[in-house]
Amino acid sequence: MLPFKSIALIPAAGMGKRMGASINKQYLQLDGMPIVARTISVFEKSPMIDAIYLVIPADEIPYCRQHVIEAGKFQKVVAIIPGGKERQNSVLNGLNAMREYASDNDVVLIHDGVRPLVTEDMLIESITTASLHDGALVAVPVKDTIKTVKDGIVSDTPTRESLWHAQTPQSFRFGKIHAAHLSAEADGFSGTDDASVVERNGGKVHIVMGDYRNIKITTPEDLIMAEAFLSAMERERNQ
Repeated sequence: MLPFKSIALIPAAGMGKRMGASINKQYLQLDGMPIVARTISVFEKSPMIDAIYLVIPADEIPYCRQHVIEAGKFQKVVAIIPGGKERQNSVLNGLNAMREYASDNDVVLIHDGVRPLVTEDMLIESITTASLHDGALVAVPVKDTIKTVKDGIVSDTPTRESLWHAQTPQSFRFGKIHAAHLSAEADGFSGTDDASVVERNGGKVHIVMGDYRNIKITTPEDLIMAEAFLSAMERERNQ
């Protein structure tokens, strides 16, 4: 057994306006399961994960408990926490709720609720890396040329070799990520992701290789791609 716990924090409190659906995107079906349920199931099945904290809009908690947690018979979900105004607020709500369970050296994996194609290998590498360093960021190298633009005019072309596309999970020891989020809240700092909140405090976040199929489902096109990727991954597992 590892000398620390590994805890998943899954924020799924977004409204999903870009999806254009009648329900929030996390409850849309992906191969017969709500997207967020498929995400939770990866952590539920992992022997590396000890507990799951789920962050949901307050008015959706009864629906989520019945149609996702109870329907999916998830045993590792120990709490459903009301979300905040922005994702960063939701993550801090989850971390605050975790204080009675987590010690400073436990590893917290913060993972988007609508990123259901995360793999067990990513979880293992994230936990190992976060336990040894300030943090672990699942990411993939950028494939396209990126332009910096100002007033509609290209101002710079960054070297592609130095650019990575951030994914989740983003993993940290509990004491470090909780302190970083509390500091950000006190100073009114809004980060682009959880890694940026730790970086602001001087933390050195290490890269864990992700997968181009580990997409965040935010548009109808993403859902189509996720269905295709899921089918391909299942074929690979059955070979």
